[in-house]
Amino acid sequence: MPVDQLGYLNIGAPTRNPFNYEKIEQIARDNATAWLTLAEIRQQLNLFDDTSQDTYLAGLEIATRQAIEDYLGMSIFATSYRVYYNSASLYGTPLSLDLPEVSQNNSTPASGVTITNVKYWNDATPPVLTTVDPTTYYYDNSGNKVVLQTLPSDLNSNMTSPVVCEYVSPVNPVAAYEVIKIAGKLLLTHLYNNRSDTTEKIQHSIPFGVSTLLRPYKPLVM
Repeated sequence: MPVDQLGYLNIGAPTRNPFNYEKIEQIARDNATAWLTLAEIRQQLNLFDDTSQDTYLAGLEIATRQAIEDYLGMSIFATSYRVYYNSASLYGTPLSLDLPEVSQNNSTPASGVTITNVKYWNDATPPVLTTVDPTTYYYDNSGNKVVLQTLPSDLNSNMTSPVVCEYVSPVNPVAAYEVIKIAGKLLLTHLYNNRSDTTEKIQHSIPFGVSTLLRPYKPLVM
C-alpha cells in the first residue's frame, strides 16, 4: 500500500459536503472492543498458533478499525461527536443543524443517530452554556439534520459558535460485510509488515487493495 510524502497511509481522505457547521470533534470512541478477532488476524498473517504478539496485534486491530471508520465516515462501533455552529449559519425557520458524521444505511429513526443534547451560549455576563428543551427539536434522518423550530431569544450572537450539538452515530451494518473485513485484514497486514513510516523502496498498491474494496461503500458526495 502506498505511503504519501508525509508518511500517512494513502487510502484516501474522507470527503464531506459543505455543511453549515463550524467545527466537529469526537468526544467518545470505543478504543478497546475488537472487530477482527485475534484468530482471524493470526490466520491472515500466517502466525497460526503463535500468540506471542497478541498484545501488539490487538493494538493494530484497533488502529485498523478506526482508520476504516474514518475513511468511510461510518461507525463500526458507536461514536460520539460534538458539533459547533457559527452565528452566520443560524438563520431560517425552522432551523436546520447539519450533522457531518453519520452512519449510512440507517433509514429509520429507531436505528439512526441519537441526539444527546443541543446547547447554546446565552447573553448573560458571563455567558452560560444552556441546554435547549428537547421537545423543541427533532432529528430528521432523511437529511441528517437536527431541526429546531426556533432558538431561544437570549442566544449570544456575539460569540463565534454559540450553538453546540452532541450526538451518537450508531453501529453500521457494513461492519459485518466480509468485503469490509477483508479490507481491514489487508490494511492490518500492511501495518504489521511496515513498522516504520518511511521506506527506501517505492511501494505500489495491489489492484484490489484497501481503497478499491472500500470505495463502493463510501457515501457519494456531490
